[in-house]
Amino acid sequence: MESWSATGTYLEACTCDGVCPCTMLKEPTMGTCTAIVGWHIDEGVFGSVPLEGLTVAMGVFTPGNMSHGDWKAALYIDDRADAQQQDALAKIFGGQAGGHPATMGQLVSDVAGVKAAPIQWESNGRKVHIRIGDVGEADTEPVEGQDGGIPTLENHPFAVAPGYAGYINESKRTRLDDSGIQFDVSDRFALVSPFSYSS
Repeated sequence: MESWSATGTYLEACTCDGVCPCTMLKEPTMGTCTAIVGWHIDEGVFGSVPLEGLTVAMGVFTPGNMSHGDWKAALYIDDRADAQQQDALAKIFGGQAGGHPATMGQLVSDVAGVKAAPIQWESNGRKVHIRIGDVGEADTEPVEGQDGGIPTLENHPFAVAPGYAGYINESKRTRLDDSGIQFDVSDRFALVSPFSYSS
């Protein structure tokens, strides 16, 4: 397998109220947890294949505590990527190429689909909006902390971007209707953070 690395910005937006209990290995607030997660790559390479500027998204449904597994997941690959880049991104974020995505991939029991899609990523500091064609989006904005500070979540035991503090956001709207995963919520938990993965 080719050596690879990818760094950039990670987003998650889910159906939980407040701070998602899944981050602390607890049961989600709605009993189940459904989410859109996304990774925008600022710097990345898979062997000799460049990955800079590309985005990957995933729709996820978990029937209970996320750390217990049994996830249903649909993976969306930036359709601006050429064939080599799409293959590389599918291997990395599908968990076949090792690194932290492989650890997360062990929790998926049902791969609902892997497909290319038009993915738009808009970021203004901690405010992030991701759109997956016409099937889904997560529109998030920062939560203001005490005295205008930035509330963060860090050193939590269940982290998709380990080693980084996550900035707590709130979704203005998060929705997905594709591959058997369907939800549409507002004013729910979201998290934005840097990420860095490698083989």
